[in-house]
Amino acid sequence: MLSDALKKTIRQTHQNIAESLEGYRHRSSQNYLVAEIAKTLAGEYHKTQRICVIEAGTGTGKSLAYCLSALPMALAKKKKLVISTATVALQEQLINKELPFFKTHCGFDFKFDLVKGRQRYICVHKLNAALNEDSMQLSIMPTLSSPLSDMEQKCLIELHSAYQDKRWQGDRDSWADTIPDKVWNLIACDKHACQRQMKSHHLCPFHLARQKIAQMDVLVINHALLLADLELGGGKILPEPSDTFYVIDEAHHLPHITRDFSSAAATIKGTIEWLDKLLKFSGKMAATIVSQKAIGQNFKLNDAANDASKDLKAVRDILDAADFNYNQDDTFRFEHGIVPESLTAKAKDISDATQDVLRCLNKMHDALTLDVSDGDVKPFLADPLLAESGQYINRLEQLHKLWHSYANKGEHTPHARWIKRLEYKHHHDHLLCDCPIEVGYYLKDKLWKECAGAVLCSATLSALGTFDHFAKESGLAHEPGVKFIKANSPFDYPKQATLHLPAADVEPTDKAFSDHLAKVLPSYLDKTKANLVLFASYWQMDHVVKLLRKDHWQVLVQGEQSRDSLLRQHKANIDNGKGSILFGTQSLSEGLDLPGKYLENLIITKIPFAVPTSPIEEAQAEFVQSKGGNPFLSITVPDAAKKLVQSCGRLLRKETDHGRIIILDRRLVTKRYGKAMLDTLPPFKRQIDY
Repeated sequence: MLSDALKKTIRQTHQNIAESLEGYRHRSSQNYLVAEIAKTLAGEYHKTQRICVIEAGTGTGKSLAYCLSALPMALAKKKKLVISTATVALQEQLINKELPFFKTHCGFDFKFDLVKGRQRYICVHKLNAALNEDSMQLSIMPTLSSPLSDMEQKCLIELHSAYQDKRWQGDRDSWADTIPDKVWNLIACDKHACQRQMKSHHLCPFHLARQKIAQMDVLVINHALLLADLELGGGKILPEPSDTFYVIDEAHHLPHITRDFSSAAATIKGTIEWLDKLLKFSGKMAATIVSQKAIGQNFKLNDAANDASKDLKAVRDILDAADFNYNQDDTFRFEHGIVPESLTAKAKDISDATQDVLRCLNKMHDALTLDVSDGDVKPFLADPLLAESGQYINRLEQLHKLWHSYANKGEHTPHARWIKRLEYKHHHDHLLCDCPIEVGYYLKDKLWKECAGAVLCSATLSALGTFDHFAKESGLAHEPGVKFIKANSPFDYPKQATLHLPAADVEPTDKAFSDHLAKVLPSYLDKTKANLVLFASYWQMDHVVKLLRKDHWQVLVQGEQSRDSLLRQHKANIDNGKGSILFGTQSLSEGLDLPGKYLENLIITKIPFAVPTSPIEEAQAEFVQSKGGNPFLSITVPDAAKKLVQSCGRLLRKETDHGRIIILDRRLVTKRYGKAMLDTLPPFKRQIDY
């Protein structure tokens, strides 16, 4: 229960912030959120399952609401507050703007920091070794396929110099320029090569950053790091889930990111080649380790790796002889995720063999680490070996994950499994892929059942008026005590914007629709104002752009320059008193903030239906169908409805914004599902032409 003292703290904090925040307006929806979050985390709705799911429209001030309620609650209950986001933009906003402001004016003290994954930091040893011209450089990165270019070499030298001179702290995000992937992969920290107990790594940027975690009250992370911690069992990178209140902002991304995180892939011929290199490497590693036991581990590793290679060659022959019907993307998907018996038998053998290889290499890795700690092996000899074994351990983990899943075809959770044929100049290969279709069970077991409390929030969590779709995806359906909350936006939608559906005689499904768009768009564009036109596909956008440019229309097009550059030019046009027309696809419908004069005319060409062309989407549809459901109505329509709400959300960003939205898809009024979509949009003033 919420104590009187805690209620008083929250009220006082709210008052302090209100007095300090310029232009603060009392918002009943924000007050409602503060109260509901506090009650949820205090256990007023359920003693153990303290979870609420919040859909808060633009302008509700949800980040301030969860700071006002979850932060005092976490401090009072001696819990850590972990705020997880999907985008760097929101992380930066929290770290650079909102949390510093809150700390200055809230009336109590707390410490906060940004926590990033290991791979965002350099390994100092790797950085130093990468500049040496000896064989050590090659041993660290066996996957480096070609020498660094002059530009990449120059970048490496600049990074080294800046780190040595303390002008750079060693994390990728604080480097002013872009670091090429090839350079970064050569010097990035990884969990196997960088050991805290080794003296040479005590001052690595990653370990220095991790030492600060225990002193922090609030940690800002991304969803990928949250999942990395859960995969390790929770509490390995971040605080223990049972000691943590989580705020999962931009929560609509969580199911998809979880799915991507749980997937696995590996090639056949490529794997055979690097297993062969591993045999040579493990001999070199065994010779360096002081303990005689390493020789036995090396023999076991060799036997298991040879078994894996032999079975992979058999799989290669099976796939070469198979008459799979590959599509135009050279992809073949196994129906219902069921692989042929010939592959399943081999998958079990490969899974067992790779597990044995992994076990042996981990033991050798730990033994060498211990030798360094005991002073029996010099760090300069051990570090490159540990770095390389770390690379192999990562690959073996992925390999085992894939083949273990292929071997367990009868598991209770549905999986998408497919093969992609890779064609090279002198040979070909096969990439085998595996991905779970549903991940709700994973989040339920690893996070919701373990955490002290969680607040999930986003502007778009419901679809077609209910939370059912998101609840099922995220593992929160039918869970006791979970509170689903909708907080209305403070915007006066009917006064601020008009939603216009013009009459049209061409359906979006018609082949002539792209030409129709090019023909009618000029009459809806306003050359004196800021326009954003959103397309459902790149192909359609390019087609329309070509036709409009023939008529001398000046258009800024996504993909022709970087997103930042595009938006800078768009804003400059408006600041200089000119109009601006910005064309983009679905990726511009989320996270794009163009307040006031920077967007007054939004045109949506088509309902953003996703075409189920990826193997995962096809498998999802197939699974729903096998259960007697309708994949179009249960997956495609709810997803499109959420995307449409996001797209419309680009227009009004502040209570002073005005403008119009034009949707050129008549299915919103002619189809039954369309009317349901239309009713989920904010209550703009409507103008529907017939």
